[in-house]
Amino acid sequence: MNKAESITKDPDGKLNVPDHVIIPFIEGDGTGSDIWKATRTVIDGAVENVYGGKRRIEWKEVDAGGKGYEKTGQWMPRRALDTIRQHMVAIKGPLTTPVGKGIRSLNVTLRQELDLYACVRPVKYVPGVPSPMKHPENINMVIFRENTEDVYAGIEWQAGSPEAEKVADFLRSEMHALLPEGAGIGIKPISAKNTKRLVASAITYAIDNGYPSVTLMHKGNIMKFTEGAFCTWGYEVAKERFGDITVTENDVYRHYNGKPPAGKIVIKDRIADMLFQQILLRPEEFGVIATPNLNGDYISDALAAQVGGLGMAPGANIGDQCAVFEATHGTAPKYAGLDKVNPSSLILSGAMMLDYMGWDQAAQRVRQCLAETVKCGNVTYDLARQIQGSCEVCCSEFANAIVEGICRLEDAR
Repeated sequence: MNKAESITKDPDGKLNVPDHVIIPFIEGDGTGSDIWKATRTVIDGAVENVYGGKRRIEWKEVDAGGKGYEKTGQWMPRRALDTIRQHMVAIKGPLTTPVGKGIRSLNVTLRQELDLYACVRPVKYVPGVPSPMKHPENINMVIFRENTEDVYAGIEWQAGSPEAEKVADFLRSEMHALLPEGAGIGIKPISAKNTKRLVASAITYAIDNGYPSVTLMHKGNIMKFTEGAFCTWGYEVAKERFGDITVTENDVYRHYNGKPPAGKIVIKDRIADMLFQQILLRPEEFGVIATPNLNGDYISDALAAQVGGLGMAPGANIGDQCAVFEATHGTAPKYAGLDKVNPSSLILSGAMMLDYMGWDQAAQRVRQCLAETVKCGNVTYDLARQIQGSCEVCCSEFANAIVEGICRLEDAR
């Protein structure tokens, strides 16, 4: 095996992934250590068995979160950001974020510092997982949530502060806005540049992965110059960059009798509250959904609930220069070190990472054997208490069962 090397990227954006590749990881806080160990077991097992030892990952730990603070006095050390930037692809467990005080979100910091502008959340049902839906198998969507602006810009001032009063005075006197006395104030920026690159990445994903539509989710009926503009700019970039392969929903009904022409991806939009209803009533009508930040935060978690919760939901933050794959749930500190929690979110995010690297066969084996393990009833406590006749296993045992399934499949080939 050759010496481990970093991923590089061609000028046209194509990744060059060596067979012996260095991948940075952030273990995470709380249950991060448990789910990371399980994930590493599964990813290493899949790569080893599928590629017969010809490919391998050399993991490089990056100290951030609690470990970063203990070692450097910083929650997100500059060295951590530089390491991820250098190696282009990384994976992370959950990181602690205090609510209402203290440090700003480490996840937000990571996304903004590395310009990881697309939060990508695939939502697809794993058979056998308990769901509140009658037909969760109809859910197969991917959320592209803008990561750098809207509420994530973090532009706000505390109620009663001199800064808030200064902004309020300007809004009242210069813009004739009606504001309650003593209000906290936040600014919601949405730009053409950031919208268009987000929607372009969503359309590219739909093309590459065979999704028939991209839906622009917005609240443009009320917020016309931010969320309404998001919708307008989304249609514009579809026409400007993908005009040969896309068609608007309006044109489908106007020119094609409601039936999309073969080989075309339909671009459509939905008001945010309407879309929440439609993903429940008609989920099969939606594939890729592109959305500003706050809408995407809500709908990705709502969809995850329909297929078993955040414990089964993978995710990634992707930019033009690097990508970070992550657990989508919190740190659950009361379960830390108990080898108890469900590692599926991070394992499935690891499979997304393998896809991104072009190691598709290993990614498919991870998803396939995780689903088989669940189907056999060997599940962690969160699923075991909901599945009659299941066998409760710990976090590490669940991972080992997945690897055993991968070994059996490869031996049978």
